[in-house]
Amino acid sequence: MREKIIHTASELFISYGFKSVTMDDIANKLGISKKTIYQHFDNKTKLVETTTSHMYETISHGIDCICDLNKNPIEEVFEIKRFVMEHLKDEKSSPQYQLKKYYPKISTSLRAKYFDKMLCCVKENLEKGVKQKLYRDSINKDFISRIYFNGITSLKDQEVFPLTSFSMNSLMELFIEYHLRGICTTEGLEVLNKQLNADQK
Repeated sequence: MREKIIHTASELFISYGFKSVTMDDIANKLGISKKTIYQHFDNKTKLVETTTSHMYETISHGIDCICDLNKNPIEEVFEIKRFVMEHLKDEKSSPQYQLKKYYPKISTSLRAKYFDKMLCCVKENLEKGVKQKLYRDSINKDFISRIYFNGITSLKDQEVFPLTSFSMNSLMELFIEYHLRGICTTEGLEVLNKQLNADQK
């Protein structure tokens, strides 16, 4: 039952936001009483903490699996993006904003985890790209890894990128193209353009 609660809560939080979803909502969705949820979680904060940790582990594991496929680094970036978007469901409710506002400690801890993970993942992708001559060998990998993380997280700022004007999916597509065009070699740009054309089809 604990796993069912975590799974259902995760789905609801991502779809409607961490503040918007109540314990009653989760109980009703599962067809159980709130008392059953409280047998596994002391309060909503504990449930939010557990579900966000579960989401992180799921996404982190999925990214590792994609990296293990040894795709070319440009294709890998797009594959990771597709995987993440499947799990975040385009974030129409801006769950990240609600998490930061109403559960700041959990948000800060989660951001630190994602920062470490993304820094490592992006650096490995950059190293692979340089070796395969798809990325320029003059790039500063540490700087680009950090600016990439900052750029990705800034896409969730609705004051800068309102969801009424941009979908999260289109923002991710635009940001990835922007990122790759800045670091690709001539050969890399050919691979990127093929990838973009394939995605459009």
